[in-house]
Amino acid sequence: MSDTGIGAAVRRKEDFRFLTGQGNYTDDINRPNQTYGYIVRSPYAHAKINSIDTSSVKEADGVVAVFTGEDMQVGSIPCGWGVNNKDGSPMNEPFHPALAQGKVRHVGDQVAIVIAETYAQAKDAAELLEVEYEELPASINMENAVNGGPAVHDDVPSNLCYDWELGDEAEVNAVFDKAHHITSLDIVNNRLVANPMEPRAAIGEYDTATGEYTLFTTSQNPHVIRLLMGAFVLQIPEHKLRVVAPDVGGGFGTKIYHYAEEAIVTWAAGQIKRPIKWTCERADAFVSDAHGRDNLTHCELALDADGKFIGLRVYTKANMGAYLSTFSTCVPTYLHSTLLAGVYTTPVIYSNVKAVFTNTVPVDAYRGAGRPEATYLLERLVDRAAREMGIPQDEIRRKNFIPTDAFPYQTPVALQYDSGNYFATLEGAQKMADVDGFAARKAEAANRGKLRGLGYSTYVEACGIAPSAVVGSLGARAGLFESANIRVHPTGSVTVYTGSHSHGQGHETTFAQLVSDTLGIPIENVDISHGDTNKVAFGMGTYGSRSLAVGGEAMMKALNKVVDKAKKIAAHVLEADAGDIEFADGKFTVAGTDKEMAFGDVALTAYVPHNFPHDELEPGLEEQAFYDPNNFTFPGGCHICEVEIDPETGVTEIVSMSAMDDVGRVINPMIVEGQIQGGLAQGIGQALLEGAVYDEDSGQLLNGSYMDYTMPRADDLPSFKVGTSETLCAHNSLGVKGCGEVGAIGSPPSVINAIVDALWDLGVTDISMPATPQKVWQAIQDAKMAQAAE
Repeated sequence: MSDTGIGAAVRRKEDFRFLTGQGNYTDDINRPNQTYGYIVRSPYAHAKINSIDTSSVKEADGVVAVFTGEDMQVGSIPCGWGVNNKDGSPMNEPFHPALAQGKVRHVGDQVAIVIAETYAQAKDAAELLEVEYEELPASINMENAVNGGPAVHDDVPSNLCYDWELGDEAEVNAVFDKAHHITSLDIVNNRLVANPMEPRAAIGEYDTATGEYTLFTTSQNPHVIRLLMGAFVLQIPEHKLRVVAPDVGGGFGTKIYHYAEEAIVTWAAGQIKRPIKWTCERADAFVSDAHGRDNLTHCELALDADGKFIGLRVYTKANMGAYLSTFSTCVPTYLHSTLLAGVYTTPVIYSNVKAVFTNTVPVDAYRGAGRPEATYLLERLVDRAAREMGIPQDEIRRKNFIPTDAFPYQTPVALQYDSGNYFATLEGAQKMADVDGFAARKAEAANRGKLRGLGYSTYVEACGIAPSAVVGSLGARAGLFESANIRVHPTGSVTVYTGSHSHGQGHETTFAQLVSDTLGIPIENVDISHGDTNKVAFGMGTYGSRSLAVGGEAMMKALNKVVDKAKKIAAHVLEADAGDIEFADGKFTVAGTDKEMAFGDVALTAYVPHNFPHDELEPGLEEQAFYDPNNFTFPGGCHICEVEIDPETGVTEIVSMSAMDDVGRVINPMIVEGQIQGGLAQGIGQALLEGAVYDEDSGQLLNGSYMDYTMPRADDLPSFKVGTSETLCAHNSLGVKGCGEVGAIGSPPSVINAIVDALWDLGVTDISMPATPQKVWQAIQDAKMAQAAE
């Protein structure tokens, strides 16, 4: 292993510019003759728009234009994944206008854009917009929405987007009828607000000379935005639309989607023939960024007398919000139900998902996207079943793990796992967590009047979403390949153009390590270019931990093409057969001789082809490749959480969090550890602190600011213990699986299981996320009252 190649803990190349304030984010960009846009949003969850009077706005200082939904008659913002009902009929897919037309359907819905010479002028003028609303009853609660609640969309009176199933319900019911023991739980997977450090922003620009549009935007996948906005919303030919996603300050899934504001500023720029910049304020982000999770689930696990799992059935209501976001429909179905086997050999599984429209912010993928929801319900069930049957937590898991010699393993819920060793990650986590010493720590805490608990979570997830043919048959409306272009310059330096996009993952370092390792050149001689549809041929962006597993593999295919061509050039110069050329450490050598040629010399020969095999090759050294995976990748692992609870206050302290994850081959251990730690922080946030809360009557988001929405801070978190246990992915050359989401997937159930473990002897058998101090304290009081009543 070189100091900069695969496996090396290379410091991130991109950090210097970020740490010194030299990042180039969308809001840092200013275009000539630029104007500023301010979005007027609905204060109501559900209302008719009887009239909009823009006259006062147009007369305000600095105002250039104001547009409403009546002006912007364009296509519907599309959903990128179709899901069929269990009877085969298509899902309900109501029209999604960029600017509200006739009705508003959630607090924060876009009503108008005011454009002025300065942002302050636009914001001040927006106060003058006169909108006559007729407030309507709203459906906020999913249960009410599907049981006669007000219709969010007139053409969907049931508020049901789809009623979908996976598995044979009758077959599973027959297994349950014969079960020795059944464990049941009602699970709440709380709604989350992603809150990346950089709020969303967009700049729309129109070139009157060429008729070309440019959109600068905070996006995780600019090509997808170009496709969706150009083809479906604005009907702009792709060659006339450029989308640029510069540095992006965090995404966590919430910047995957095509948002209304992107279409609004692009369309409006064409109307006024001047660039328009819009930057989201944090208060607006709470009511316009797609939220995450928000599932209600009833689940049941059937076991035999030995504690073996024999069946699982899951019934979920998934909140879609007021409109269908880009990938919202696939999250609780194909990214959730297909993971319900987890790491276990459960032979039969049934899942039913009802997707529900409500008058709330649209819900879509958030770090983990369906897999945290699946893991949470499964690991809570396993924890409860172990307690009810008197089986140790590690024993019940080992008893039901997929054996290490069973891979590739076909699950009953469509997916086939290619590799894994769940025994190794469990044992590794137990050692890191010092499980053997827990009893003594528990006793010591009791002497101080505190309660200690230990919680397990063993999980598997699916990354690198693919293959295109499979997901296409399941409703995906785009391919899920990735592309890479390797451009070797005459002096041997390299620029890589990748369809993946970085928003904090360290691509500029990790991808450069692949090039450095493969070509034997210094890492500083490699640049990574991404995020511009005019530079990159095509790409599907970054989400679902697909960067290395899909984007990296496309890069390796292109690098191999470069090496193959370079061998032929070297063979010609060295007067040898190409089959006799060996390449290692940046040098081409004729096998069995000391004749060699450096990579840089081959590159120069390619561009100065005085001595070149012209009859066989074209000059230059640049190659492109596309990669469409054969399967998902399947990271897995075990997280063990130890908590201490003050029964007098309900305050829960995480004293230890141990995460042993199998992410396949590790390219850069420092970056992998950082990604896992970030995911752990977000998972702990969901478990203990976060949760978007709506008023059931008005539909107002009650905690729509940092004064009320509680994200984890440094003093809420322990010093994490992070380790990796490696089994290689069997179907990509790198052996990588993905690491960006594992922390957020494995940690929430381990935290809640630890809290339940601490409180079980008091009579507390369940607690929902977020397990706030008030909720924990109340659970303790209720248990005490129940015991006293007995």
